[in-house]
Amino acid sequence: MIAPSQMAEGRRRSPVRDGEVSMAGQFPPFLLGLAALVSASPALAQNDLDALAAASQQVDSGMALARRQMAGRDLLGALGTLERVLIANPEAVQPRLLYASLLCRLDDSEGAGVELSLLAGQPIADADWTEVTAACGAVPRPAPPPEGRRRR
Repeated sequence: MIAPSQMAEGRRRSPVRDGEVSMAGQFPPFLLGLAALVSASPALAQNDLDALAAASQQVDSGMALARRQMAGRDLLGALGTLERVLIANPEAVQPRLLYASLLCRLDDSEGAGVELSLLAGQPIADADWTEVTAACGAVPRPAPPPEGRRRR
């Protein structure tokens, strides 16, 4: 209950006693749940993180993991996986295209445009481009590589 004098001053009575620290309201509920899960099973969480990091080092395994995350509606997890793939393999075309399409799905068309601009001069398969346009709509396709000069 808020006392009238506290209402006038705009303050509420805290359920925390002197000397205690309350974390309530400072973190989103899912982070608190994640912290509880990790503290309950730190070995399991470490193994999961190690597997995630290892899978993200290679393009094929990272793409497969990102697609599984997308199928499970974990778009932010897939975005993080693709970021790790791109850190390890900055010239990889397919992960960057999937990353751009995810950014569009998450309503970051400006970020997707930046990612697509990094692909200028790279060969892009039609099937990969179809996935981008399905997520982003009609966006300009990056310029293809000059004839006789194709990069991987």
